[in-house]
Amino acid sequence: MNPRQLLLDSFHAAVAAADPLRVLPRHLPQPPRGRTVVVGAGKAAASMALAVDRHWPSAAPLEGLVITRYRHGLAAGRIRVVEAGHPLPDETGRKAAREILRLVERLGPEDLLLGLISGGGSALLSLPAPGIAMRDLRATTAALLRCGAPIQEINAVRKHLSAILGGRLAAACRARALALVISDVTGDEPIHVASGPLAPDPASYADAIEVLDRHRVAAPRAVRAHLERGARGELSETPKPGDKAFAQVENRVIAAAHGSLQAACEFLQRHEVPAVNLGGSVTGEAREVAKVYGALVRQIVRYREPFTPPVALVSGGECTVTVRGRGRGGRASEFLLSLGIDLGGVPAVHALACDTDGVDGDGDNAGAILSPDSLARAAALGLNAPKMLANNDSYAFFAALSDLVVTGPTRTNVNDYRAILIA
Repeated sequence: MNPRQLLLDSFHAAVAAADPLRVLPRHLPQPPRGRTVVVGAGKAAASMALAVDRHWPSAAPLEGLVITRYRHGLAAGRIRVVEAGHPLPDETGRKAAREILRLVERLGPEDLLLGLISGGGSALLSLPAPGIAMRDLRATTAALLRCGAPIQEINAVRKHLSAILGGRLAAACRARALALVISDVTGDEPIHVASGPLAPDPASYADAIEVLDRHRVAAPRAVRAHLERGARGELSETPKPGDKAFAQVENRVIAAAHGSLQAACEFLQRHEVPAVNLGGSVTGEAREVAKVYGALVRQIVRYREPFTPPVALVSGGECTVTVRGRGRGGRASEFLLSLGIDLGGVPAVHALACDTDGVDGDGDNAGAILSPDSLARAAALGLNAPKMLANNDSYAFFAALSDLVVTGPTRTNVNDYRAILIA
């Protein structure tokens, strides 16, 4: 098998390991004495809902509503699926989130709330707090996404601008609740996945203000005023760990990067390529993380240590991109372009970086593939790789080489997948 196909197939193995239709059914509880209502949000919400509908007893009551990203929807039987805006929230998401809140508020002690939570839910489950207009929430979200802040800090702000995130959905529920979570965050803590609508929130209004200040985010006046009122104690805080709202709530992670990386390594090893799992907690600026990987690759190629070729280095996590240019691209393709520049055409090294949800940044691609001759081919086309990286234009770089990886929506999301093959 050629290196390109081997890397692509390892990515598909990683995605398949997090397929809700495969991982979710064994986590379903027994039907309650009363009603079962399914709610949720995220890029995996539709396929999670389909898994529930297929495996829930046909005679047992089942209804609900989940929200997913545009083009990520599919029919889920008894559970309605709504598509809405991501990464920027929109009115469709707001209306659906309000309907979800009403469904939950009507539940009683004999009922069951089944939450289907996955990455992307913070934007999709967009019910702004009173006094916050959707345009202001969108402007704040856009600024946060551009500033390079880690998702945990971004979500600290989102939770304190929401009427439903940060455990507020749990606070509205009188029924037993089970949240099934597909994690797209390092550490796999449910409080950070989709801003934890059914999980306690340790962050405060003051923390949210500190995030804005540290990253120099100029939030709209209404947003700033809302957070400052909360910090003064004039608004109710999100429910904290130990709050009675969580007495009947369980958050259970059913898929995460660890399982997907393990599946990819097993695939590579079946094809006689030793694989090293570097872990699913890699964070940092994508272009800087790439330089660290580049140093490791050169060490292996030159000194055959700490690993002996052939070997594949596999990792996950969530890198960030601080947008300074006007180009197009996401963290996967930016990582690869920086890695290619750093390696400078080192022979026999191929690499792939993709987002497991099938969408890298604002592109129509999951990611891209890097070959030993990528920079040489780009130069022959008149492309200047360092300038394109400085302009955050990694999409155009790999598109010109026909090296984008396009999968369409995978309907799951366990964050980044990177594999470097050293022959």
